[in-house]
Amino acid sequence: MTGKKRALRSAAWFGGDGKNAFMHRSWMKNQGIPDDEFDGRPVIGICNTWSELTPCNAHLRGIADHVKRGVYEAGGLPLEFPVMSLGESNLRPTAMLFRNLASMDVEESIRGNPIDGVILLVGCDKTTPALLMGAASANLPTIAISGGPMLNGKYRGQDIGSGTHVWKFAEDVKAGRMTVEAFLGAEQGQSRSAGSCMTMGTASTMASMVEALGIGMPDNAAIPAVDSRRGVLSHLAGRRIVELVRDDVKIAQILTRQAFENAIRVNGAIGGSTNAVLHLIAIARRLGIDLSLDDWDRLGRGVPTIVDLMPSGRFLMEDFYYAGGLAPVMAALDDAGLLHGHALTVNGKSIAQNIVDAPNYNTEVIRPMDNPLTPEGGIAVLRGNLAPDGAVIKPSAATPALMQHRGKAVVFENIEHFYARIDDPDLNIDASSVMVLKNCGPRGYPGMPEVGNMPMPTKLLKQGVSDMVRISDARMSGTAYGTVVLHVAPEAASGGVLALVRDGDIIELDVAGRRLELMVSDAELASRRADWTPPVAPVGGYQSLYVEKVLQADSGCDFDFLVGRRDAGIPRHSH
Repeated sequence: MTGKKRALRSAAWFGGDGKNAFMHRSWMKNQGIPDDEFDGRPVIGICNTWSELTPCNAHLRGIADHVKRGVYEAGGLPLEFPVMSLGESNLRPTAMLFRNLASMDVEESIRGNPIDGVILLVGCDKTTPALLMGAASANLPTIAISGGPMLNGKYRGQDIGSGTHVWKFAEDVKAGRMTVEAFLGAEQGQSRSAGSCMTMGTASTMASMVEALGIGMPDNAAIPAVDSRRGVLSHLAGRRIVELVRDDVKIAQILTRQAFENAIRVNGAIGGSTNAVLHLIAIARRLGIDLSLDDWDRLGRGVPTIVDLMPSGRFLMEDFYYAGGLAPVMAALDDAGLLHGHALTVNGKSIAQNIVDAPNYNTEVIRPMDNPLTPEGGIAVLRGNLAPDGAVIKPSAATPALMQHRGKAVVFENIEHFYARIDDPDLNIDASSVMVLKNCGPRGYPGMPEVGNMPMPTKLLKQGVSDMVRISDARMSGTAYGTVVLHVAPEAASGGVLALVRDGDIIELDVAGRRLELMVSDAELASRRADWTPPVAPVGGYQSLYVEKVLQADSGCDFDFLVGRRDAGIPRHSH
C-alpha cells in the first residue's frame, strides 16, 4: 500500500457538486445506496457470468455475495453486472463461436461504466478466456475467481469424470460392452453438485491457468465449488481488489510474458486442455504480447505431466485439491528451474513466495518429477505441408504406439458427412487408417467446435480397437482423450491443404519429429486446388461478422480488430 490517495476513475461519474455528478449519484441511490458510499471509495465491478443456462456457473450469484462482503470490508463499493454467459453444455452451435462476442461485452461494459477495478466471475470453459480477454483490453486492476469444480462423479462404486466417462461409456454401448440402461444410470451420478467439470478438462485447465498466471488468488484452481473455502477465497479477493485499485496495479502488470511462460509450463505439468493454447495466445495478444505456437512447443518440451487426473490419468479435481492443489505442482516446476518465480500475482506476492514449502499430501495424485505420468506433457506443435501454420496434439492423452504413424486417410468433408458415414459397415477403414475431418475450423463450422475427437467406428470398437489417429481443423473437449491432431492451420474453409485431402492419401504423423505430412506431390495438390470451391459463408448476423474477422487457430481465433490493448479511459458523457 502506498498510502497516497489518488484520483479514481469513478470520480468522473460520482465526484463533485455539478449536474452530472448529481444525476449519476441520484440514479444509483434508487437502489438504497447511502450517500457516503460516493465519498471517493473505489467502485469495484463484479463481472458475473451467472446463468441458469450455464450449469457450471449457476452458483456464481452466491460467489458474488462473498466478493461483496470483502469489498465492503476494505472500503470499496461493489456493483455487480451481467455479461453474456457461455455454457459449453447447452450453447449451440458451439460456445467458442461466442467467446469473442462475450469478450466485447466485457470490455465495453468495463469501459463504459464507473468502475475502478473488476472482479471476473468465471467457470465454464469459454467464460474464463472471454472475460480475461475483455479485461485485458480494458486494463484496469483485475482479479479472476473461478467457480470451482463439481464433486467427484460416482457410479456403482467407482469415480466417474465429467465428459471423460461419457466418451468411454458411449463407446462401450456401441461395442456392446454396456447396456443403454446402465449408461443412463450413470447420468445422475456424474454431476452431483454445483461447479464445472471435475476432470482436467478446459474449465479446470483454465482455472489452473488463472492461478498460474497470477491473476487469481492462491488455491483458485482446485477448491471444489461447494467447499466453504471457495467462499473464503472470494471474500479475500473482494478485499484485495480494493487494495489493487488503491495501489494502481493493473492487469497488464500481472499478465506479463513471464506469467504466460509460467502458465504454459504449468499446463504441461497438469496435462491441461489443448484449448488453453488458443485462449492464452488470444489473451496475450490483447496485451501486445506476441505469444505463439512456437512458444508453446519450446516451453512445453521437457515438462513432464505429474498430475494424475482424468482424462490423462486416474483421479479427479476433488482429489487434486486434497493432495495440495496447484501450489505443489508449481513448486516442483520451480525447483526444476522451470518457472519465473519472481512473477507478480494479485495477492501482492510473487509466485515463488506463494508456493514456498507447498506440501504434497498425495504423491499418487501429484507425482514426483522423477516418476511422472508422462515424461513429455507439454502440447506438441506439428508442422508440415498438411499444417504449414501448425497443428497441436496432447501427448499425455494419446496412445504412445500411435505417436509415429503412417496410414491411409479416411476423409469426412464436414461433421454431417462424418455422422452419415462413420457407422456404415461398408466403410473402408481399419485400425491403421487416419480419420480426417474438414470444415470444422473457425470459419468452416463456423466457430471451431469440439468435434476433433471423432467417435470411433462401431465395427472397429467391436474388434477391440480403442484409438486411432484423427486429424482435423476442429477442437477437442479437454475432457476427451486419444491420438487426436487438432487446430490444423490454415483450416480447410480458408483453403488450407487439409481441404485437398482425399480418401486413400497417405499421411505421416511423427510427434517426436513434430511433423505432419500429406504424402501427395505439389503438382497433384495444385491440380486439386484448381477444382476446390470454398464453402458458402453465412449471410448476415453475427456469424457473418465472425467468418469475416476471425483469425486462424495459430493466432488464437480472436477477431482481427480486437487484438491489442485499448485501456478503459473515461468515455465522454452526454449530459
